[in-house]
Amino acid sequence: MKLIIAAIKPFKLEEVREALTAIGVRGMMVTEIKGFGSQSGHTEIYRGAEYAVNFVPKVKLEIAVSASMADQVVETIQKTAKTDKIGDGKIFVLDIQQAVRVRTGELDEEAL
Repeated sequence: MKLIIAAIKPFKLEEVREALTAIGVRGMMVTEIKGFGSQSGHTEIYRGAEYAVNFVPKVKLEIAVSASMADQVVETIQKTAKTDKIGDGKIFVLDIQQAVRVRTGELDEEAL
């Protein structure tokens, strides 16, 4: 089992969700986050005053899938979230040691 963590631009969330649902992803967790990478924030003008925006708003997706499906999920997120502009985001893939469905007690892939 794999845990895929993706940070993407917020306006891409619905498009990514639809693409993942189409390939069989049955659930995900979504969190609004702020961060910076090579984009390093930017400056904006508000009421005539310029100020620095050090953290850029992003959306974090957390998706637990079987190992055999991980590459397809990563490819789908990458293809769908891409805008060809700086700040498109990052995707991380981690191993999951154990998963438990709270309601039924199912374990590992049955819990997903």
